[in-house]
Amino acid sequence: MAATAAPATTSGGRHPSAVCAVCARVVPLKNGYCRLCWLQAAALAADPLIVTEDDLARVTYHQLWFAGMTKMRGPRSGVRLRARVRARIAALPSSEPETVTSGQLQLHLPGAGRVFDRAQHAELTSPALVRARRIARALGEGRGWNTKLAAELDRALVILLSGHGDGEQFRYSDLIGVLHRYGVSINRVAEVLTELGLLVDDRVPSFDTWLESKLADLTPGIAADARNWALVLQRGGPRSRPRNINTVRIYVRAAHPVLVEWSGRYDHLREVTSGDVRAVAGALHGHQRRRTLGALRSLTRHCKKKGTIFVDPAARVRPGHRDEPIIIPLRGSQIDEATKAATTPAARIALALAAVHAARPEAIRTLRLDDVDLGNRRLTIGTVTRPLDELTHRLLLDWLEYRRKRWPNTANPHLIINKQTASTTRAISVNALTAPFRQRAATLETLRVDRQLDEALIHGPDPLHLAVVFGLDETTAIRYCAAARVILETPAEQYDPLG
Repeated sequence: MAATAAPATTSGGRHPSAVCAVCARVVPLKNGYCRLCWLQAAALAADPLIVTEDDLARVTYHQLWFAGMTKMRGPRSGVRLRARVRARIAALPSSEPETVTSGQLQLHLPGAGRVFDRAQHAELTSPALVRARRIARALGEGRGWNTKLAAELDRALVILLSGHGDGEQFRYSDLIGVLHRYGVSINRVAEVLTELGLLVDDRVPSFDTWLESKLADLTPGIAADARNWALVLQRGGPRSRPRNINTVRIYVRAAHPVLVEWSGRYDHLREVTSGDVRAVAGALHGHQRRRTLGALRSLTRHCKKKGTIFVDPAARVRPGHRDEPIIIPLRGSQIDEATKAATTPAARIALALAAVHAARPEAIRTLRLDDVDLGNRRLTIGTVTRPLDELTHRLLLDWLEYRRKRWPNTANPHLIINKQTASTTRAISVNALTAPFRQRAATLETLRVDRQLDEALIHGPDPLHLAVVFGLDETTAIRYCAAARVILETPAEQYDPLG
């Protein structure tokens, strides 16, 4: 019977669907057979590259395969592949065997040979490796690593430091290209190499790349002042503290459109006048006006301090007063929606801390085990120690039991952890904490606000009471009491929180 070449693909985009002659499924076909039948026939054929109809007739079952393991090649590609294999074997020295054993590829780093084999190439007596394994052991004991994490890190260190010469250092970018293949945490390896003084961190901070993309639209003179201003905000100066990176991004985003418009007329900020700043202020309103003018005032004040401009053009332009948001209580349906979203022990304890104890998400994220006194039923949030209610006490017991079973050896001192932070000592991220309540009316922050307003409604609008219970600033406590007083003095028939 005539031989038929195995098809390269039976994609639904190029082949019509019909009933397969072997498995009777309605799928895209090539020459009357589906892809699974072609693959199974190739596995049964004497030559997988040439599949006959007799091979297809013998198909009575389908062997399952992992994706990417069943790519069929045509006859020509098979000939080329066999020719390359024969040429490679023929080029080997006569003293070497004709069979080539599998092994790991050469690491593009000092140390390992072209094919790293632990039994042959590992140099466990290398001074650098001995010191690195001692550091890794101490880190593992201090952070409660399991045997798998410790073994993975040890394997990576053996590969990197076997045959390590004096004075040789590793670049962080090289570690990324090598260690990803072994499933090893690059951060843990980098931490050990940093302790040894063998790591050169050549990464470019993402903020620097983002900042340069923003400054590319500005003239060189304005861009130089804006760059120096943003870097001082980020890193701090002789008389200024570094700002949060998100705050710096907000400042740069707010000032960027104005600086782009000025770059079309001026070459330097020295040419900007007070009239230009007033024109910007007149075109903006509300929160956008305050944010933009705040960023411009910070920029021009910095340039005046550094001497790159002679007069501060934004000094006498006021951004205006901030309108405090109206505090209104949450509806019962909104609270029920947030309660149903808390499906994990960690989400439930976060919900209780926000809705019962009015804890901010940042305070919940950084809460430590030492802050919880189950014996005396006391909880310390920030600088305020308060009694534990029955609901929070029960949820804490459930969470601590789950945490003990899930991560029995963790040394993380924070109360709430996850699989990313269990092997470290850092707190969980804000995104991980707030993810269950995201895009809902009742978030952790709104639940905190609602709890403080509810306290003012129940015990009366007393700012001193709120300040003592929740540790609020007097101005904030007065604002909550004012909102509560409006609600209490308004007749129920006339009260419309949304209006």
